Amino acid sequence: QVQLVESGGGLVQAGDSLRLSCAASGRTFSSYAMGWFRQAPGKEREFVAAINWSGGKTSYADSVKGRFTISRDNAKNTVYLQMNSLKPEDTAVYYCARAAGTSVVVTPGGFNYWGQGTQVTVSS
Repeated sequence: QVQLVESGGGLVQAGDSLRLSCAASGRTFSSYAMGWFRQAPGKEREFVAAINWSGGKTSYADSVKGRFTISRDNAKNTVYLQMNSLKPEDTAVYYCARAAGTSVVVTPGGFNYWGQGTQVTVSS
């Protein structure tokens, strides 16, 4: 069974930075693409960023492009989300997810394992 554990969330001010981490269990981490999603109160879960198995390809939601960076360290079974220039509208619970395959996917249906989420709150 794959377990994904997010960390690094918190309360910050607008303009600040945070780095989220997602540690994955299992020996096959490097065989799968990974992604980050977020869900704000009263809203549906939305795609934030994704990365392929090797880290060579990434994809971002338009709302975070240029501010967020997804990366991975396959030796540490960890995927990261560096978030800069945070805005109040970035406030949400952020979820890490493991894709069903090696390529970048951007829809929730393409992921079959999810973490419990970490809260990010950005004050104005």
